[in-house]
Amino acid sequence: MYAIVHDGGHQYRVEPGQVCEVQLKDTPVGESLTFSQVSFIGGDNPQIGQPYVSGASVSATVLAETRGKKLVVRHFRRRKDSRTKAGHRQKYTQIRIDSIDA
Repeated sequence: MYAIVHDGGHQYRVEPGQVCEVQLKDTPVGESLTFSQVSFIGGDNPQIGQPYVSGASVSATVLAETRGKKLVVRHFRRRKDSRTKAGHRQKYTQIRIDSIDA
């Protein structure tokens, strides 16, 4: 059984027991999260939401706060002697999917 969950402008395909990274949450490590915006539940009895499946939710446990890989942003303007370099690392919340309730 799997589900497609909407969170923070992103969609994630999740299964019970899966560990994934989502956008940074304000939830402390060890606490549980509930995603109520479930658009699809797959398996033996698939359910498609319009736009969301009514009464469906996905519960998860927060494992850690992590950071993505570093991105280097460069700006270069030719013949102007103008260059800039900046770095960026996105922060994520690592979660483990506990159950999918349909």
